[in-house]
Amino acid sequence: MADRVALQPAYILHRRSYGETSLLVEAFTAEFGRVGLLAKGAKRGRLQVVLQPFQPVLLSWGGRGELRTLTGAEAQGRVPVLTGRTLFSGFYLNELLLKLLQREDPHPELFARYGESLAQLAADEEWALRLFERDLLRELGYGLSLEHDESGAPLEPDALYAYEAERGAVPTAPGGRGEVILRGRSLLALAEGGAPDEGARRETKRLLRAMLAIHLNGRVLESRALYRSALGQATNDEEEK
Repeated sequence: MADRVALQPAYILHRRSYGETSLLVEAFTAEFGRVGLLAKGAKRGRLQVVLQPFQPVLLSWGGRGELRTLTGAEAQGRVPVLTGRTLFSGFYLNELLLKLLQREDPHPELFARYGESLAQLAADEEWALRLFERDLLRELGYGLSLEHDESGAPLEPDALYAYEAERGAVPTAPGGRGEVILRGRSLLALAEGGAPDEGARRETKRLLRAMLAIHLNGRVLESRALYRSALGQATNDEEEK
C-alpha cells in the first residue's frame, strides 16, 4: 500500500476509543480492502460525527505498518437509515467483514455489494443478508455450487440434496445425512437471487450459517448475541438472522 492515500472511498465498519481524544477506526475501502486507522483527536472535532458505522466517506491517510494515521475524512452521501432489526443486521454485516477479511486485501466487487446490501436491508432484511453472505464466501474463494450437483448434473428443484463443504450438493433422500439437507429450489433461489419461498429462506439460512462457521473457526459473532438481547429474540436458529 502507498505511504499516502488521498480521498479513498470507504465505509466505516467499527470504531473505538484510543486514549482521551483519539479513535481507532476499521474501514472497508474500495481499493485497499480493510484498513486500520488511528484518528488522532477525533473525539473532539467534526470527525466524531463523520466516523460513524455505515457512513460512506472519503478517507485520506499516511504512514506504514498495520495501523495507518488518518489525515482527513469527508462524508460522502448520507448514512443509510437503519433502525431496529435492520440496525443489528448492519452490525452483523460489519462483523463478518471484520472477522473474515484480511487487512489490505482488496475486494472492489464486495465493496460495491456491501453498499447495495445496506440499502436493501430496509426492503427485505433477511434475504439481503443471505445474498451478501453468498457473495462474501465467493470473494473469499469459497463460493458455493448452487446450480449443479457434485456430478455436474443440473439441480432438480424438487429433489433433496445434502450440501457438503468439500463436495457441494449431493443427491439424497428424506432422512438422509449431511451437513445441511435442502431442496434444489432453495439452492437455485440463492443462485438467482430472486424472491424465495419461506422454505428456501429457512434452508439457505442453515446452509450459509454452516458454511460461514467453517471459516470463522469457532469465533463467535457478537452481533448475533446483541441482536437477540436487544430485540428479545429466542435462541433457536430459526429466529436468529
